[in-house]
Amino acid sequence: MTAGDSLVKPFASPDATLGRLDAAATATVIAAASDVALILDRDGVIRDLAFGSTELSKEDFAHWLGRPWSETVTLDSRPKIEALLRDAAAHTAPRSRQVNHPSPRGVDLPVSYSAIQVGTEGRVVAVGRDLRSIAALQQRLVEAQQSMERDYWRLRHVETRYRLLFKLASEAVLIVDAGTLKVVEANPSAAQCVSAGERRLPGRALLELFDTEGAAAVQTMLASVRVAGRADDVRARLGDRAQQFVVSASLFRHENTSLFLIRLSNVPADAVASALPQSKAALLAAIAEGAPDAMVVTQADGRVLAANAAFVELAQLATEEQARGESLERWLGRPGVDLNVMLTNLRQHGSVRLFATTLRGEYGADAEVEISASSIAQADEPCLGFTIRNVERRLQTDARAGRELPRSVDQLTELVGRVPLKELVREATDLIERLCIEAALELTQDNRASAAEMLGLSRQSLYVKLRRYGMGDLADSDT
Repeated sequence: MTAGDSLVKPFASPDATLGRLDAAATATVIAAASDVALILDRDGVIRDLAFGSTELSKEDFAHWLGRPWSETVTLDSRPKIEALLRDAAAHTAPRSRQVNHPSPRGVDLPVSYSAIQVGTEGRVVAVGRDLRSIAALQQRLVEAQQSMERDYWRLRHVETRYRLLFKLASEAVLIVDAGTLKVVEANPSAAQCVSAGERRLPGRALLELFDTEGAAAVQTMLASVRVAGRADDVRARLGDRAQQFVVSASLFRHENTSLFLIRLSNVPADAVASALPQSKAALLAAIAEGAPDAMVVTQADGRVLAANAAFVELAQLATEEQARGESLERWLGRPGVDLNVMLTNLRQHGSVRLFATTLRGEYGADAEVEISASSIAQADEPCLGFTIRNVERRLQTDARAGRELPRSVDQLTELVGRVPLKELVREATDLIERLCIEAALELTQDNRASAAEMLGLSRQSLYVKLRRYGMGDLADSDT
């Protein structure tokens, strides 16, 4: 609030409505009608003051008495005090002005004053309103505006990053209106696949981009996505091109509008079809693709040939193509250990059952899984099949409960104060070491070479510890 922001309009007929008020009544009215009221002499010196606000009375402004009014305010407010006194002496219509009083609490106190000269002795009555609540609201408004500005620019940066990814993506991507099935936006890769300029695609009907058979398949897929939220990918040709594309779609909403995200992948013939027996390829591929458990087919060295949708989701991948050619070890919890242990058992025994480990997603999500695997030696090229089951939600079983720490751990803690710490630590170390060895032997199906590798021990060191704890039949040859 600045000078001239408000005018004080007097009563129309004070003599008739107020009568003759004595000094005590007048003082009461002035104090009740304001947060702070000052009585000043003709020189602007404060001779009396009253507070109508409990908060202001706590500010300890009693030392104002006897001091010029201009000395009780900050330097930048002194010209406003002089203007208030000058207007009061000139008997002009009083205007309210905001001044700031320095406060003992360290924060300036904003007050809006109006001043008027009364009587014949040049005395001036200044009434003020505490503006701290208004200042607090203004500060909150400024902070809210700044927060909105920060959110706005953060959203702009996010949008810029996503648009950059959209432009640079090697996969063809189309944004399609779900109601009209017209292309809203397309990245350069999509324009190149359709053999059209990037600016020519928006506004075109999506189904016009495909041949007759492909348009029907895409339309059926989009109907399923609109109803169920997802659908199997379909193969379709763009126009009269001989090359097929795998078309996938997902539904999302933006600004109360439903849109399809259409992806076109130039995928060669399925690599796993040549590796599996021809008589069972179609059947097994259909079963594997729809299985709720993740399924992966790899080469003999663990490099992925094919993976179903459940594995793509569990590994946090966008498409199956991102997994092909990569080693399965990339997603396993113990790099350099888990896959080597399974490959060793597959070469020796042909299968692995319920191998417990963790699977890491591309974006950091970990899942407890059990892996069963088998070797497919009948194929033209030997390959391995892995079934990966997420067991995070499984209830605790008796077998798992049996692997919990024995009661002796609690007994060890009860010996504190009665047995030297050195002996307690040695007993606890032996207990944990034995449990780890048992777990490693269980995970590797008693393959001691693999167990030693998992524990980071040499085979001789593992044998020494097995003899020490009396575990296993050491007379048998290591499998």
